[in-house]
Amino acid sequence: MRVTRCPVDLPLQVGLTLSLPEDTANHLLRVLRLREGDGCVLFNGDGHDYAATVVAAGKREAQVRIDQSLAVDRESSLRITLLQGVARGEKMDLILQKATELGVAAIVPVNAERTEVRLDGARAEKRVAHWNSIVRSACGQSGRAAIPLVEAPTALATAMSMLPGNALRLTLDPLGSQRLSTLDAAPADGIVIAIGPEGGWSPRDRGQLEQAGFQGLQLGPRILRTETAGLAAIAALQARLGDLG
Repeated sequence: MRVTRCPVDLPLQVGLTLSLPEDTANHLLRVLRLREGDGCVLFNGDGHDYAATVVAAGKREAQVRIDQSLAVDRESSLRITLLQGVARGEKMDLILQKATELGVAAIVPVNAERTEVRLDGARAEKRVAHWNSIVRSACGQSGRAAIPLVEAPTALATAMSMLPGNALRLTLDPLGSQRLSTLDAAPADGIVIAIGPEGGWSPRDRGQLEQAGFQGLQLGPRILRTETAGLAAIAALQARLGDLG
């Protein structure tokens, strides 16, 4: 039987009775048709699943009682940060959703020279909230109880200054010096994989990446679209050094 897992941005502890956010209550009561006495599982990113029981169900609101806490360990030993050139609409949603399912630890959206979508101010805040919703839902589906961090979109140079200092830094390059077969062990600070936007990295972007220590990784002979490249790289790295092997 499939367990219904719902992300909530609330403190959770055993014995607590709480009112669910309206969107979560609507999903449980109107979409999944849960009623008083039915069970569900909540999580808030602290590494635990919380088994809960619906104790009150109204038209737009629901209360649950938290009955049990269970530590969840579904995080990869390989910490991967995806530095992703911002892509349009559904492409970016797909990247975030599938990268989360594949176990990525953090996502840093970047505005590169050839980025076609520029986000700033209120528009950026709204989009980041949407992206976080995508990631949280993907955690609910995939069983993760730790929620990957999604940064606000920023310039490439600024994004690189935020990265772990000793992480292995890679970007896809058909002529790159690195191959999967040359990667023997995961660095303690993990791996950062940089993927360009729809228009690819510009020469200036590539120069910045090279100066920041990024190495080219050969991942087959074909050129991949931005919505394919990062996901293929994450899956390949997880298979080589992480938990997909």
